[in-house]
Amino acid sequence: MKVQFTNLLRTTKREGIEELLCYLETTDFYTAPASTRYHGAVKSGLLAHSLAVCNRIMNRIKYQQDDDKMCSAVLVALLHDICKANFYAVSSRNVKDDVTGKWHKEPYYTVEDQLPMGHGEKSLYIVMKYIKLSDEEAAAIRWHMGFSDEAFKGGSYAVSNAMDKYPLVVALHIADLEATYFDKK
Repeated sequence: MKVQFTNLLRTTKREGIEELLCYLETTDFYTAPASTRYHGAVKSGLLAHSLAVCNRIMNRIKYQQDDDKMCSAVLVALLHDICKANFYAVSSRNVKDDVTGKWHKEPYYTVEDQLPMGHGEKSLYIVMKYIKLSDEEAAAIRWHMGFSDEAFKGGSYAVSNAMDKYPLVVALHIADLEATYFDKK
């Protein structure tokens, strides 16, 4: 999966991709879960989820004849959750076996956020350290959580405006939802 991810990311031919890939090597991005208990709550779940979102968005968008639009879709899909690198830790808890009645330790994921920022904002911040993004790409990464984003709960119309202005915002949000809820098995 890692080779597939890096090869797909390189197809975008963006300046800074190699530096971003070097950064990812210093993190747990390729082995991290995608969540603590929901979609991809397993080793390398984040990598699998990112690839699933990429597959979903590439199948969904209508830009197939436009290489620049396809590269944008690949880029935002693969990097929308980069904020989850160095975000989780493995801990253990005592669990009682229903059959034997004996207790044993079982691993589980906890959150240990090393760079506490908002979800979309943090991904955008990290990506933009290495790659220049278009306004549409930045909005797609920032608002990939759609109306469930914490910033929207304050009554902001920014997510709605971004979705209205940039089709890629909607495409990434839908691909993320589909990969989360349909591909999690």
